[in-house]
Amino acid sequence: MKLKIHQTDEEALIGQCHKFDRQAQKALYEKYAAKMFAVCLRYVKEPTEAEDVAITAFVKIFEKIDQFKGEGSFEGWIRRIMVNESLTYIRKNKSMYLEVDIEMADREPDYGSLNNQLEADDLMKLVQELPTGYRTVFNLYAIEGYSHKEIADELGISENTSKSQLSRARALLQKQLLETEVILKEKIK
Repeated sequence: MKLKIHQTDEEALIGQCHKFDRQAQKALYEKYAAKMFAVCLRYVKEPTEAEDVAITAFVKIFEKIDQFKGEGSFEGWIRRIMVNESLTYIRKNKSMYLEVDIEMADREPDYGSLNNQLEADDLMKLVQELPTGYRTVFNLYAIEGYSHKEIADELGISENTSKSQLSRARALLQKQLLETEVILKEKIK
């Protein structure tokens, strides 16, 4: 006896998008828009510009949806397009300043002193405050899981520059965390 395999809602939606069905495209957009906007916002600091990047990426998704072969997650495929479109935006707008000096931290970070008062949103705000180059490398490495070689290839920089940018991003984040911790402790007093 043969079992019937049912298509998932997502597979059906993708199939309809292959046929350029506007309602299916709208449904797909509504399903992923908020999450993918957040991805773009990690790279492109200004919300209106990040929204433009996300919309441009969605247009590409609908144009190239036939390139998704069903291998791996569809959301991962969309995310990759969002990241690539964000990087393209950064390159086109020449806002990729990879060499930005940072002040040395007054002291070494004491991770033991940091309490759990910081929420994920607070940490993302700190990441958003990083200079563009630092933020881009940090996002690609720490959040998207790219290797330094992949980052170097994607951004047209050396692997050592990628490693340096990540190190500087981490140092600046540590300094910001310590400053935030001091502010939080003063508020508690």
